[in-house]
Amino acid sequence: MPKECSNAKLVVLEKESPTHSDEQSENTATMASREIIHVEFEVYGKVQGVFFRKNTVDQASKLKLKGWCMNTPSGTVKGAMEGDAASIREMKHWLANVGSKMSRIDKAEFRNEKSISTFTFPNFSVRH
Repeated sequence: MPKECSNAKLVVLEKESPTHSDEQSENTATMASREIIHVEFEVYGKVQGVFFRKNTVDQASKLKLKGWCMNTPSGTVKGAMEGDAASIREMKHWLANVGSKMSRIDKAEFRNEKSISTFTFPNFSVRH
């Protein structure tokens, strides 16, 4: 009987000791908690000619978001962004309330929010 206990204990100790597979499990758990969210946006107001796109790229890059933004013929800035939920939430707030120093944000719309399995964009950039 003591041999069985020591074998069982040995198995437990082997599982608890740090191994490469434990690191993989931690990484998998971390990735699972980092669901990728994709959302499109459009910002209305004085958002063209005021460095809004440049500041959007800077803020998105700081938050490790991927996507794009561009001026529209109707005077808005539209785009898409992808990243973890907390960063998306923070960027939504920035787009709706902060923007560039010279901008005036009247309204920000967010649409087509969905969960995706892999990033669609390599970085965050300005489209022309």
